[in-house]
Amino acid sequence: MTGLLLLTGGILVIAVFALVYRILSLVNIAKGNQGKRVGTSNAVNSFLFILFFFVGFGLIFWYSGKASENFLPEAASEHGKLTDKLFWITTAITFVVFFLTHIVLFFSPYFFRYRESRTAYWWPDNTKLEVAWTVVPAIVLTVLVLTGWWAWRDITAPAPDDSLQVEIVGKQFNWMTRYGGKDGKIGKYDYRKIDATNQLGMDFAADKSNFDDFTPREIHLPKGKSVLLKIRARDVLHSVFMPHFRVKMDAVPGMPTNFWFTPTKTTEEMRKELNDPNFNYELACTEICGQGHFAMRMVIVVSEPEEFEKWYASQEPWAKQNADYIASLNLENSKELASLFNQK
Repeated sequence: MTGLLLLTGGILVIAVFALVYRILSLVNIAKGNQGKRVGTSNAVNSFLFILFFFVGFGLIFWYSGKASENFLPEAASEHGKLTDKLFWITTAITFVVFFLTHIVLFFSPYFFRYRESRTAYWWPDNTKLEVAWTVVPAIVLTVLVLTGWWAWRDITAPAPDDSLQVEIVGKQFNWMTRYGGKDGKIGKYDYRKIDATNQLGMDFAADKSNFDDFTPREIHLPKGKSVLLKIRARDVLHSVFMPHFRVKMDAVPGMPTNFWFTPTKTTEEMRKELNDPNFNYELACTEICGQGHFAMRMVIVVSEPEEFEKWYASQEPWAKQNADYIASLNLENSKELASLFNQK
């Protein structure tokens, strides 16, 4: 409703100025001034530039204040704080430049409007000015690019050896996730092994590490421990997006990608911070991957290390849940399977 009122008010203001302009034109005609090279409209138009400047930036500041209510809270990961800092520095610099250049843009038509008593000054070039507006932006942009590159280099550096490995696989239209089980190692996969049951294509013949892997319906992460996301896609391009952790990495078919980070706030801590008992971290897809794109969401639970270890130990291996499927593979290591499933 407020937006509609503002739009209506804006239209009415424009209509009023149009009528004022028309009246001034008629007054000039009545006075016989329509033959002059410069009429009242020249001053009116140049003044409207200044008015538009204040109205436009007034709306920008007003909308920025309203939009800030929906900004993401402080990053819940170590690298996220640096990412946010660089973002706001870049935003501040670009806005200051934007503001200053628009002062020149909108005030110049008024201060340098044509007057019959004034002759324009011919200024063909100014070497110092041209060097300044070339060198200064180049230096500022170079500093911004380098600081961004240094941050990205640290983010994409090899993950610590003791990182928790979590595989995330995107397909139309849901996410699947896999953990390494007791050995902490995620087994190898082969796309040719994908079928209706083994949707991740786990290759049990090639890698025994697959036998203790488990595939929960939610992503669970420990606070304060580095997490290595091993990302891939099964069909089309998807994009792993965890906004509160400032994590974003494409899931590309045939080209696995990685992203590692360290969570710093549990789900419960974030709920208290936001005063929202229903808050949940979320994995979303930011690549429009088809008609069911909206459904690609998965809950992320961050807990204290002790609580996470308890949850991790309680998970049942996928192979044990699908014992009949494993038996149908006719694998040679039947003794290992019998021990795994507590069979005699």
